[in-house]
Amino acid sequence: MKKEIICTVCPRGCHIDVVGEGDVISSVEGHGCKRGLEYASAEFAHPVRILTTTVKIAGGANELLPVRSAKPVPKEKLFDCMEVIRSTQVELPVASYDVIISDICGTGIDIVATKTVKN
Repeated sequence: MKKEIICTVCPRGCHIDVVGEGDVISSVEGHGCKRGLEYASAEFAHPVRILTTTVKIAGGANELLPVRSAKPVPKEKLFDCMEVIRSTQVELPVASYDVIISDICGTGIDIVATKTVKN
């Protein structure tokens, strides 16, 4: 399988072609630096994303608390994580970097607050 990946490590935005099957990569072409090679290889084999979203505040009219994953989440788990987040409500007060959801979907990754909100 061949996949074109646009590198986001630096502003150059190299178009990198990766060829392989599953976790086995047979060739990587088009990278401008070693970091681009590492990024494209990881993105091909196991793509991950930082998950940023909001969580409902219990008792709040329409208030939402901004949250994000503490580490990148495997791309295939994003929709499962969003289902858990959608059903979550948080009690105030909350400080930045408080853990809102621990070990979401068994990934070992926490969802943390990105804003302090007081009563």
